[in-house]
Amino acid sequence: MIEMLKVLLLGIVEGFTEWLPISSTGHMILVDDLIRLNVSAPFRELFMVVIQLGAILAVCVIYFHRLNPFSPKKTKKQKGLTLQLWIKIICACAPAAIVGVFLDEILDQLMNGFVVASMLLLYGVFFLLLEKRNEDAEFPIDRISRMPLTTAMLIGCSQILAMIPGTSRSGATILCAMLLGCSRELSAEFSFFLGIPIMFGASGLKILKFFLKGNMFSGAEFLYLIVGMFVAFIVSVLSIRFLMRYIKNHDFRFFGYYRIVLGVIVLVYSGITALIA
Repeated sequence: MIEMLKVLLLGIVEGFTEWLPISSTGHMILVDDLIRLNVSAPFRELFMVVIQLGAILAVCVIYFHRLNPFSPKKTKKQKGLTLQLWIKIICACAPAAIVGVFLDEILDQLMNGFVVASMLLLYGVFFLLLEKRNEDAEFPIDRISRMPLTTAMLIGCSQILAMIPGTSRSGATILCAMLLGCSRELSAEFSFFLGIPIMFGASGLKILKFFLKGNMFSGAEFLYLIVGMFVAFIVSVLSIRFLMRYIKNHDFRFFGYYRIVLGVIVLVYSGITALIA
């Protein structure tokens, strides 16, 4: 029962933080460090990545009509625009997908409090500086149909930076999109869409490596994974809707301040933990 409560908490954290620019991986590492899910090390590593499938399914459900190029409710022109959207998504995700395959093992070694804190602080400052610059700025790209393929690919490349724990995939892509002239709403939505192939790919790679190394799920571990994904899905639906409502009337400065405060807390916590150890 205690382990299931931990799984529920991790699912809530994943679902709430995945789509906000505050680093879901960073939060998951920190929460797991505090409550420590009592499972094997290989499964813990798998769980922290594959639980994201629940979160990405929320995007697929919420934006199903928008992302479906074969919907009978769409005109021929709308279907064409949807296919163009998928071309931009796939081309934008290609660089991060290629790099992720080769750096997967190296990136696992960066899963520590100091790295997470550093990235939280750095990108928190970036958000504050960007929004200071954007106080009176206008965004020329307010629809995906107006986004050039080169812009989409540059935004996609920012996902490579987001592989460092604490960076936030959504944070890096939103920052990059806004720097390139995209509106806040478009930046957030395109960030959601880019997560679909990246997160499915990352989860698939992690599962494949898990089994290739001779690991197997226990019945309890399989249940933990299903429950964690389900909770992440439900909370992600709420998180996505909250963010899209929030940025209609607000900028991203709050998230910048949040990252800085959390980064300081993580830095202090990591220092104390290192001293005790």
